[in-house]
Amino acid sequence: MNRSELITAVAERSGVSQSDADSVLAAFGDVLLEAVAKGDAVKLPGLMTVERVERAARTGRNPRTGETLEIAASFGAKLTAGSKLKAAAAGS
Repeated sequence: MNRSELITAVAERSGVSQSDADSVLAAFGDVLLEAVAKGDAVKLPGLMTVERVERAARTGRNPRTGETLEIAASFGAKLTAGSKLKAAAAGS
C-alpha cells in the first residue's frame, strides 16, 4: 500500500475528505520525526513503538582490503511491532 492508497483508505474508514486525511497523516509523520529526534519513544499500544537507539562505536573491517577501521557511534530508529500488528502479520 502506498501513501495515496493509505490516504484513500483512511478517508473512507473515518468519513473525512482525502485532503483532511492527508493533512492528518502528514502531521502524524512530523510529530513522529520530532519525537524520535528528541529521543522520545512514540508508543501506539498494540500496534507499534518507535524509538531512537544509540549504536556504540565499533571496529569494522573493509571487505575489499581487509583493513580495520573505526566506526563512530551513531543513532538509529527502532520500530517494535505490537501484539495486534504481530497477529495481523501471522494471519490471525
